[in-house]
Amino acid sequence: MFVDVFEGEAFQSVTLTAALEAAPFKPQWLGSMELFEPVPVDTTKVAIEKRDRVISLVQTTPRGAPLPQQAFEGRDIRDFKTVRIAKGDHLMASELQDVRQFATESQLQTVMIESMRRLMRLRDDVELTHEHMRLGAVQGIVLDADGTPIINWFDEWGITAPATIYFDLGNAAPASGAIRQLCNQIVRTMKRAAKGAWIEGETIPVGLCGDTFFDALTAHVEIRQTYLNTPDAPNLRLGGAFGTLNYGGISFINFQGTDDNSTVAIPTDEVKFFPVGGRQIFQHAMSPDESFAGGNSPGREYYARSIPDRDRDAWVALEVYSYPLFICTRPAMLLRGNRNAGP
Repeated sequence: MFVDVFEGEAFQSVTLTAALEAAPFKPQWLGSMELFEPVPVDTTKVAIEKRDRVISLVQTTPRGAPLPQQAFEGRDIRDFKTVRIAKGDHLMASELQDVRQFATESQLQTVMIESMRRLMRLRDDVELTHEHMRLGAVQGIVLDADGTPIINWFDEWGITAPATIYFDLGNAAPASGAIRQLCNQIVRTMKRAAKGAWIEGETIPVGLCGDTFFDALTAHVEIRQTYLNTPDAPNLRLGGAFGTLNYGGISFINFQGTDDNSTVAIPTDEVKFFPVGGRQIFQHAMSPDESFAGGNSPGREYYARSIPDRDRDAWVALEVYSYPLFICTRPAMLLRGNRNAGP
């Protein structure tokens, strides 16, 4: 019987999940940077504790006088629920007709190849969704596929989202060092908002740029005058399409999103600033799946499952699941800019 193929060990959920995780995939930029620390949890919730550490000057006192007392450290521990990302496909027996040979080993080979191909397509969609959520997390607001907020980390921690920084890159006669001053402002703001998360020598401010912002930045007179006739002049050549330009202590990167430049992308006139290499600034919580076998155990990035048609022996359902929460613990470090002169 055709269904016997799916009763074997090769089609068990654990085996499929392991094969899915080991298979190569096309990396996305944020995912490949390993920016988000993986945090497997064995529940559908993740607890985050915030502590307001107060550092203050100590007033001198006479010997023998009572000591001024340390201020109370406010603590706030909260639970946040992970979300489910899931997608399925049906492989029909009729689709393999005239391809496989009934009751031969090629039946198993053909079904497995086609099943894994379809599972990989499903996983690609889930991975793209992960990248979309990562891109939201580095901006402070994780969005669903339809654009509605899943979680707003500014609101969750009672922080007002910072105002847009306008670079005025189209100004034909800019003030001397104007871009450098804005970069200094961005780096200072990040460091002051880090609250212990900044690691000197390791944490790097990054600006993910839309196409028009990046082109205007690399063509700006201040940038070109800084690099021309210096040993660093090749940086202007390296800063081409989807390249990187280091300036003012910030790595400006022309972000390459989806081919439509909208599904997962930076708006063309904008730049998003966030730190890379900090201490527990971004985390990727992973909950277990909905099965008896996977429940109450540390979560994994993906889960794969095959469900055969036991009544008619006509199809097998292929499913991929993920239960993530992409976390930003320091949203005050996240800034945004625009190439224009401002409102």
